Amino acid sequence: MPRLAGASSVFGGTFYAQPTEETGLILLWGSNPLGLMGGERRERIQTALKAGAKMVVVDPKAIRPSRKADIWISPRPQSDGVLALGFIKVLIEEKLYDQDFVTNWTVGFDELAKEVATFTLDDVERLTWVPKEQIVKAARMFAHPDNRPFCLWEGNGLERNIHAYQNMRAINIMAALLGDVNKPGGNVKMSPAPFARMGRFYMLRNSPRRFDRGLCSPFRVGMPAAYVPPQAFVRAVLEDKPYPIKAAISILTNPLISYPDTEATYKVFQKLDFVVTAEIFPSPTTAMSDIVLPAAWGNEHSSAGYWPGWQQSLRAYPQLVEPPGEAKSNPEWINELAKKTGLGEYFWEDWHDCLEEILKPSGLTYEQFKEKRCLKATKEYERPEQGLFKTPSGKAELYSEYLKQLDYEPTPRFAEVSQFRYETSEEYPLLMFNGKEEAFMNNGYKHVQIARALKPYATVQMNPATAEELGLVEDEWVYIETPKGRIQQVLKLDPNLHPKLVFPSMGWWYPEDPEDLFQFRKSNINVLTSSEPPYDCETGSVELGAIPCRVYPVKRD
Repeated sequence: MPRLAGASSVFGGTFYAQPTEETGLILLWGSNPLGLMGGERRERIQTALKAGAKMVVVDPKAIRPSRKADIWISPRPQSDGVLALGFIKVLIEEKLYDQDFVTNWTVGFDELAKEVATFTLDDVERLTWVPKEQIVKAARMFAHPDNRPFCLWEGNGLERNIHAYQNMRAINIMAALLGDVNKPGGNVKMSPAPFARMGRFYMLRNSPRRFDRGLCSPFRVGMPAAYVPPQAFVRAVLEDKPYPIKAAISILTNPLISYPDTEATYKVFQKLDFVVTAEIFPSPTTAMSDIVLPAAWGNEHSSAGYWPGWQQSLRAYPQLVEPPGEAKSNPEWINELAKKTGLGEYFWEDWHDCLEEILKPSGLTYEQFKEKRCLKATKEYERPEQGLFKTPSGKAELYSEYLKQLDYEPTPRFAEVSQFRYETSEEYPLLMFNGKEEAFMNNGYKHVQIARALKPYATVQMNPATAEELGLVEDEWVYIETPKGRIQQVLKLDPNLHPKLVFPSMGWWYPEDPEDLFQFRKSNINVLTSSEPPYDCETGSVELGAIPCRVYPVKRD
């Protein structure tokens, strides 16, 4: 959410990374598409690199793309906004920005220039742990004529902190200064295929609900999308504010593992009067549910697949086999539930008709769509003078009057993004951060034998020198502890990791051990995280990526 909102606040929409043979430089920031993605996205990057594109990777960990990078920048976790402002400072003070584009198609440059004069590159180095010489080298590389167009690729790693929105604004403002917006090989406007957007199904027509009273109402950037931060739901249940919540339906999620502050989430499931979960396999969340609805898997029912949303395309996934037993697809049982609870006028007599409604703008029936298989987005290389930017000013907004009206900072402020949620201490001297694992999809598939063969248990990575100093031995179980609690994972050594950093596995539970809700506390890093404020004031993000901790051996009898 902060990623898309941050880009939209600068450009009035999202411009998607589309590297090609024409790409001059790819900046991967908090994203690991070579390790975590396949198909078109990985192929695009490899095509650009083979054609001679340079690559810069910004990630605290030496992820797979860093091995191919011309520069790997390893910042302190959650210092991304500070680093982006450092790049911006170099671009402005060395006059490396696209002066024609900035003059004609941006607003707020003078305000931005005043802001970057308030700090030094020494300040940026101190806060980010990145040598200022590397910051200058990377910024010059971004701007060099031989390395254009510039293509920015952002990932989820940027969204997990209390300055997520302004950090994302800073990164997108940096991209705007280079002027490579909507150019072949850069970040491109994708005109979606003709189908009904999924967001129109989130709210009932003529719904009496009011956004300004919703769980996202304090976070006004996220509010129009009906976005609800997990901790907002948790706190609403536990405190009965802004209103009591008595029941919950869980679909495609496992909150006992994925929500911050596991113990608070556990209390939520104890307090709710009624919980329904639609699932295929047992999980900690199904174990706490009153009813588990057996879900139909892919190709056990017909569907129209929008994901991944960044491709702005729609794919047909026709039913190939009947679902087993009483399993039903989510749209089928939701549609039937709506009719039985008096909401039938907002739904369909036959749930399959929802597929026809999604396809209505295309002029295709679902039967015809099955033959076509895919409705693809198109790249529209509009120029700014053709109305490219859908902002209030019609230009890229380095300074936003709209944000100012909402009482948010109109341009990213160094004084704000440099205030980290946590600092280390003598008791908790290390910083814990995390990322997605290549063996699994978030917290899922822990029951799949081939995936567990790749990663049989949760591991925590540390620098060898730090481990030796603490008396830790590789391949042995260790405790990771924060003020919220402690978990255990198996130690692995990574000489590329900063000595102050700890990188535990995310999303862990043990399907083979049903005791204590599949050991949902044993290795789950959200036992260690907090759902307490402060939050990102614009979107509600909580601090999940730079948490002080200590690590020590597990004493085995």
